[in-house]
Amino acid sequence: MLIVLAAGVWFALPHASGWLGLAKDETGTPEAVPPTRFRASSRAAGHPAGAAFDGFTNRFWAPADDGPGTGRGQYLECDFEQPVRVLKLVVFPGVSSKADEFLTQARPARITVRLTSADGTSVDRKLRVKDQPGQQTFDLRGSEIVRARLTTETTYGAGPGRRLAVAEVEFFGRRP
Repeated sequence: MLIVLAAGVWFALPHASGWLGLAKDETGTPEAVPPTRFRASSRAAGHPAGAAFDGFTNRFWAPADDGPGTGRGQYLECDFEQPVRVLKLVVFPGVSSKADEFLTQARPARITVRLTSADGTSVDRKLRVKDQPGQQTFDLRGSEIVRARLTTETTYGAGPGRRLAVAEVEFFGRRP
């Protein structure tokens, strides 16, 4: 019996750090892991991609006029200075977290988040964003992430003269 127990411990040791990391992810509070570089599919004058990652909800990213104003296919993309373990994504849709300003432009309804790891592999996750102002938090897991892209699939309030708007995007997780 002792030999079987010793063999079990021997084979379990290589996996112990992964189990401990999982326990830390589940019980600890993730820290902000802000990206360092930002891009977008396009940008409206005065609304660059960096406005969605600046820590303020009174500035926003908006793409250039896409004709019908649907926002479909428009994206925000960011890079992290070093690989991070992503655990949560926070999105503030619209032009502001203030209710009276929120409905003035189109907002993302469904987005696809693509997380790319340091080895080049990617994983996609589809998220449904509620049509309400303020913070919306999503569980989003990825290890060794160096790039994230948020692509709008559908929008709320789209139409001529109305641009897609995202006030803020924040990532939370762990640094190595």
